[in-house]
Amino acid sequence: MTRLSLSVAIAAIVLLSALPVRAQYSADRPVGTSAPQAPAWQKNAGIDQNLNRPLPLGDFFRDESGRKVKLGDYFNHGRPVMLALMYYNCQMLCPQVLHGMASALRESGFRTGREYDVVVASIDPTDKPADAVSEKQHFLSMLDDSSTTADGAVHFLTGAEASIADLAGATGFHYVRVPGPDGKMNQFAHSSVIMIATPDGRMSKYLFGVDYQSRDVRLALIQASTRHIGTLSDLVLLYCCSYSPSQGRYTVAILRILGLAGAGSLMAVIAMLWLLSKKPKNASVTT
Repeated sequence: MTRLSLSVAIAAIVLLSALPVRAQYSADRPVGTSAPQAPAWQKNAGIDQNLNRPLPLGDFFRDESGRKVKLGDYFNHGRPVMLALMYYNCQMLCPQVLHGMASALRESGFRTGREYDVVVASIDPTDKPADAVSEKQHFLSMLDDSSTTADGAVHFLTGAEASIADLAGATGFHYVRVPGPDGKMNQFAHSSVIMIATPDGRMSKYLFGVDYQSRDVRLALIQASTRHIGTLSDLVLLYCCSYSPSQGRYTVAILRILGLAGAGSLMAVIAMLWLLSKKPKNASVTT
């Protein structure tokens, strides 16, 4: 075989071996196709932070005992309210939100029914008061507070679709019904968030995720109460931290800390100059 024919044969072998690979790539992922996009329902299951928005206090719900109540029954007691929206048959995200909220409240140093109340409302109109009973008892066990004060200040609600829609709209809590593992439309896609409302029923703060810092929860409750609870050290810490709506948590306010440090340094310099300017008293000479 001549050198030319050998070169042609090698080129043919390379070309033939490359064709299946190229065909395989084109079939699996055509060139120029974009990455898979998120499902459309995910865009409708977010949070709008409706800060200072009033809640529908006149809407009716059912508490865990089945009693018909107004949402406003749990406000105007002079205490801020920890608020969460979820559904009681959820097996994934909702239990984590409840666990995170209970842990943060337990470690905050505040007591349920003394410094704050808790209201949890189901977004599923098919949930019944019997479902709320078991969820409330589990939450109280995680809160590690079996007192009658805590029991009377923790409320798990169910309601009609109109009342749920009003509450979700006021809080900016968007959710979408999605199919479960069995194909039935009995699941909900929603964000993981806990919310804090003022004693008169206005939205104050949103904390995102499933693991909430007890410091953030404590500061959010103090702010929602218009500083009627907390200690002097809490107020100093609150001044040195600021709430970031975009992050849903408290961050250190560097400029405020620098301002405090500058004011302290100025006072120290003024005090030193005052002491240096004082003339020493002439000591009396005795003979």
